[in-house]
Amino acid sequence: MPFIPHTEADTAAMLAAIGVDSIEALFDEVPATLRAPPLDAVPPGLNEAGVTRLLRARAGRNELPVCFAGAGAYDHHVPAAVWQIATRGEFYSAYTPYQAEASQGTLQVIYEFQSMLTTLLDMEVANASLYDGASALAEAVLMAVRLARRPGCVLLPRSLHPHYRQAVRTLTAPQQIELVEVDYDRQTGQVDLAALAALDATPIAALVVPQPNVFGVIEPVDALVDWAQERQALTIAAVNPIAMALLQPPGRWGSGPGADIVVGEGQPLGVPLAAGGPYFGFMAARQAHVRQMPGRIVGRTRDLEGRVGYTLTLQPREQHIRRGRATSNICTNQGLMVTAATIYLALMGGEGLRRVAVASHARLRELLDLLAPEGVRPRFTGPHFHEAALALPQPAAMVRDGMLAAGVLGGVVLDAWYPELGPTLLACTTEQREAEDLARYRTALREALA
Repeated sequence: MPFIPHTEADTAAMLAAIGVDSIEALFDEVPATLRAPPLDAVPPGLNEAGVTRLLRARAGRNELPVCFAGAGAYDHHVPAAVWQIATRGEFYSAYTPYQAEASQGTLQVIYEFQSMLTTLLDMEVANASLYDGASALAEAVLMAVRLARRPGCVLLPRSLHPHYRQAVRTLTAPQQIELVEVDYDRQTGQVDLAALAALDATPIAALVVPQPNVFGVIEPVDALVDWAQERQALTIAAVNPIAMALLQPPGRWGSGPGADIVVGEGQPLGVPLAAGGPYFGFMAARQAHVRQMPGRIVGRTRDLEGRVGYTLTLQPREQHIRRGRATSNICTNQGLMVTAATIYLALMGGEGLRRVAVASHARLRELLDLLAPEGVRPRFTGPHFHEAALALPQPAAMVRDGMLAAGVLGGVVLDAWYPELGPTLLACTTEQREAEDLARYRTALREALA
């Protein structure tokens, strides 16, 4: 059925009523140069049986290699209870909770998500999520510039994921915000502190601190936050939420009050890889910055009869307030993904998250020990969490393809983003990788190199 099920007679009657010959005539003000060309590559439509047959055939071509790829999206175990609960009708079909009296369940879930996130990150406030980790960082940059209230650039380390840097550039370009990239140390893989020192005389509004960075390396966050705060610049942490169960949380970075804003990708928290999405982004901040946060925040209160209730307390978007005072034009949040993440966090608890983080890190150490006799070692000497950039003696793309033919997704080719590294493959382990998977990785890598 079409989205708008008008018959040809319906369409003709409406066109006749307004005195127009065709639907195309309604767009006569659009220049021909701006009109989209015909979709010649789209095949003819199929009926339901034909679509089912086509999709089954294509699904049969899917392969399930052992996954050692990461770089922002991770193959963690998702307990069956997460989506059994998240797909209940009360959650699955719920939309933005505009009417508090009819949306208490959804509002409570979001409130609990915010509460657990602030605990995990050791921050004071969190919003009800954003589209994804990259756009959340872009929103954090815009937020930091508003908070700085003085001219200055925003520093983006090159050790930050290239997709995140690209999203920030795209979404902040209309604001004419100056973005300055800071190089990384070729030996450790961490932000180059000497490159930062060269910017001492530069007015700086904010510094982005990835943890861990795109190489899987753990950054010296205390030194970076102290450097920024000494120059009255804000700090934006871009973190992996699973790593935060094991590493020092952003709220305690540095010798001062910690990071100002924290963002990241929420996919590791109970959201399957799902061929690239949908995922969700998260954002937390200090209480002093709460009125500059984008999106919305759910609050908890009691009514006149003492009953607990939840409602949207801060909604700084153009749909709710004057456009000139809005902090973003985010139209909704990734509500279903946040519901899944809330259930995941509640099921795992702090100890469960810590065990996932410890196991993921341990599997990486085991993998690196297995690969050392093959002459494959980490490209960087900095400490790792659960990813490592592997230096290869042959082109990384060729090695990756060879491993894939053996049923192993060996990692993400890094030299496409960082040509100066030479052949480099970013390998990732999670708690799902067992000893037999690691041995299979070593065999597939050995055969690909041969």
